Amino acid sequence: MRLPSDTHAYPAHWEADVVLRDGGTAQIRPITPADAGRLVSFYERVSDESKYYRFFAPYPRLSDRDVHRFTHHDYVDRVGLAATIGDEFIATVRYDRIDGGGLPATGPADEAEVAFLVQDAHQGRGVASALLEHIAAVARERGIRRFAAEVLPANTKMIKVFTDAGYTQKRSFEDGVVRLEFDLEPTDRSLAVMRAREQRAEARSVHRLLAPGSVAVIGAGRAPGGVGRAVLRNLLDDGFAGPLYAVNRAFPQGQERLDPEGVPAHRSIREIDGPVDLAVVAVPADQVPSVVADCGEHGVQGLVVVSAGYAESGPEGRDRQRELVRQARTHGMRVIGPNAFGIINTADGVRLNASLSPRLPAPGRLGLFTQSGAIGIALLSGLDRRGAGIAGVSTFISAGNRADLSGNDLLQYWYDDPRTDVALMYLESIGNPRKFTRLAKRTAQVKPVVVVKGARHSGSAPTGHAVPATGIPDATVSALLRQAGVIRVGTITELVDVGLLLSSQPLPEGPRVAILGNSDSLGLLTYDACLTDGLRPLPPRDLTTAATPDDFRHALAQVLTDDACDAVVVTAIPWVGDAAAAELAGAVRGAAAEAAARGAAKPVAVVHLEIPGLAEALAAPAPAAPDPGAGPGGDGCDGGDAPFPAPRIPAYPAAERAVRALAEAVGYARWRRQAEEPGRVPEYEDIDEAGAAADIDVLLAPADDLPPEPPSGLSSDVPPAPHPVTLSAPDAQRLLARYGVSVLPALPAPDPDAAVRAATRLGFPVALKTTAPHLRHRADLGGVRLDLGGEAELRRAYAELTGYLGAPEELRLVVQRMAPRGVDTVVRAAIDPAAGAVLSFGLAGAPSELLGDTAHRLVPATDRDAAELVRSIRTAPLLFGWRGSRPVDTAALEELLLRVSRMVDDHPEVVAVDLEPVVVAPRGLSVLGAAVRLAPPPPRTDLGPRHLPSY
Repeated sequence: MRLPSDTHAYPAHWEADVVLRDGGTAQIRPITPADAGRLVSFYERVSDESKYYRFFAPYPRLSDRDVHRFTHHDYVDRVGLAATIGDEFIATVRYDRIDGGGLPATGPADEAEVAFLVQDAHQGRGVASALLEHIAAVARERGIRRFAAEVLPANTKMIKVFTDAGYTQKRSFEDGVVRLEFDLEPTDRSLAVMRAREQRAEARSVHRLLAPGSVAVIGAGRAPGGVGRAVLRNLLDDGFAGPLYAVNRAFPQGQERLDPEGVPAHRSIREIDGPVDLAVVAVPADQVPSVVADCGEHGVQGLVVVSAGYAESGPEGRDRQRELVRQARTHGMRVIGPNAFGIINTADGVRLNASLSPRLPAPGRLGLFTQSGAIGIALLSGLDRRGAGIAGVSTFISAGNRADLSGNDLLQYWYDDPRTDVALMYLESIGNPRKFTRLAKRTAQVKPVVVVKGARHSGSAPTGHAVPATGIPDATVSALLRQAGVIRVGTITELVDVGLLLSSQPLPEGPRVAILGNSDSLGLLTYDACLTDGLRPLPPRDLTTAATPDDFRHALAQVLTDDACDAVVVTAIPWVGDAAAAELAGAVRGAAAEAAARGAAKPVAVVHLEIPGLAEALAAPAPAAPDPGAGPGGDGCDGGDAPFPAPRIPAYPAAERAVRALAEAVGYARWRRQAEEPGRVPEYEDIDEAGAAADIDVLLAPADDLPPEPPSGLSSDVPPAPHPVTLSAPDAQRLLARYGVSVLPALPAPDPDAAVRAATRLGFPVALKTTAPHLRHRADLGGVRLDLGGEAELRRAYAELTGYLGAPEELRLVVQRMAPRGVDTVVRAAIDPAAGAVLSFGLAGAPSELLGDTAHRLVPATDRDAAELVRSIRTAPLLFGWRGSRPVDTAALEELLLRVSRMVDDHPEVVAVDLEPVVVAPRGLSVLGAAVRLAPPPPRTDLGPRHLPSY
């Protein structure tokens, strides 16, 4: 069928901001007739060689006919996109459908020719690759399934763009031209290519901010004091390696330097003779637009906007924030903030403290991201106080309202940052949860990601953060994050506790914990804490209060080499005598170093009560390795035959905190091992994906386009798109059957005689039950009668229900054949606007509804996910023979979960599936009720082309 005429309107949803290979930004948008002048100007700046490659002949200028053809599109059969920076085109791409435009996607009508032209000055920035991703998505939306491109053999750059895209291709050579044909259906390889490009580009955009060659502070005050002057002072005091500039339009004319700092002073950034990579903006919000314009014209690469008065201040500020991001991206700049605390990079060659932190933290292996300046201060202070010697900080970003750069960007950067071993994040909102989960999962496979989430309750997100609405409770979000390998903790204290352990200790091989120390009571507290957090503690070893540091050393060395333990908690209380904290720390670190030298490295944590200086001594840098001829004792470990770096060991003031951190490490290590064998998404030969797609097209089609007789026996009462559609019971059952999911038929029973006829048709025994929405989940009201073996019982039950609960038309009674007895469960799948597609499972009734005992996994689920889903609810023992009952068929249940997951994953139009109850018997299962909801798919998903979030 031809696309409706209103699809010829300007498709605003095709507009997108993208990050290019070098970290700069550009906008991709449809070309309109108003772009004629821009197109001519763009073409004039393209070299003769590039023009020749595009048109296969000398083509010095565009004719009026060309300009009209290249700027007038129907947005269906002919589409042109432009990549722009500012008001100028830097590249264009267009496709023209081959033959039969607007016809159904069969034969040649689903193929189009595609061609690019990139301004020479912007070649090599990944512009063509980004345009290809977007024009391919547009083409798929318009029913085009294949692209064809003719390229001169000498145009190796464009050939590489096509061949590197990852699509299934066919290449031929004829008449001196290379012809490339490729399917536009995303493949695993094309998605991997796209996401690898996305990672490199977004990581590069963060790197440009964190490692600038030069910095200007705009709004540095004329007199000491104020935000801008504080940032400038911090940059100077902490030794920023590049040129610094102070900018303030209030500086007197002719002032050359800002004293006492001695920094060059300018009234405008445009006066600076030389490049400026990063600008810290600390001026009132109403002055920011002119500052951003000056920065863009000067070629600044990024902005840190510490100015307030944006979305956190209300609707007017939110509009101001959108304009800030739009203006910055127009000039190819990324923005941190507004209302930001600043950024830090401790690398020796950078030493960037473009923040309000009074001093640069100790360099180390922790990457920090926070949306709150106050929390940022607390994090930096806590790490400095407890763990500067253990971990230290590699990079720190406090993003404020995170209008542009977000935690997703930092995950892209940290993924392959060699200076960051552990990522710590404080989040108050997640702008793109689907992407965050994807990036966190990939990052967690190589380094830990630890998150504490503020604003966990509905409606409590900060006013400065624009976030999608979600109906998923926080417990579900937590479960999905853990599935992605994210270590989610509850408090900032736990964030630091876990970060210190992970950054200084090896991952544990398992949950077995040895406990030793000089206090029997503290050892028992630690033992109980281990059991509470799901660890397997060994009986505590009491060294008695008379234990010396040497006793600690020998005991620790012994358990570290014991194959029966995977981690050690050392407990210590003050002792009587002259032993110092430094001696105990040296003993513990020495034993750990000796074990590591023997290949028996295991995580060690110390719990101490009121031993001043012990935490500092455990975290102090190890002495430099001694001269081999200097004799024993030079390694800082009370002797030893060969020097080995004494590991730094985290200390905790309470057993519960140490054990909880260790438990998180154990869980993360287990996830890492499982991630190496993630399971598979099984194939089922009886799945009819094409048939389901055809059914969905009919069920979602506008009413005017429906044929007189719906195909495949589908019912005709379908509301017009784009409204969501709740399917009738027959349509839902038919669609589910396409995926091998059978629903036990239920026949309406509007009166007792109809109930008897239905039961006769289905066969006794039967069940009589209400389907009214207000009674569906009220088992306590007795709206179900089971095992009705004959007509008399059925009529009696009918009379009881209607006499007790209401008239038949209110109850919507149905008759259903009895299913084998088993455990009643619930299987659901839903697409949440924030989290994406989620598969859920629980037991029917109170366990799921009252206690919230429901497990969740992201779609598509693997066979491993399905098995874990069934076993992860607290009431799972009821499925496996609790108290002598017969175990039920969990294999059939897992298969059902996988089939539902496949359906939702294959068809984004399926926005909700609700199977309740699913009775799982000792052999097989029965789906007694099913509801399916459809809606048109969103114009963009996480599988679509890469783009920055809209502002």
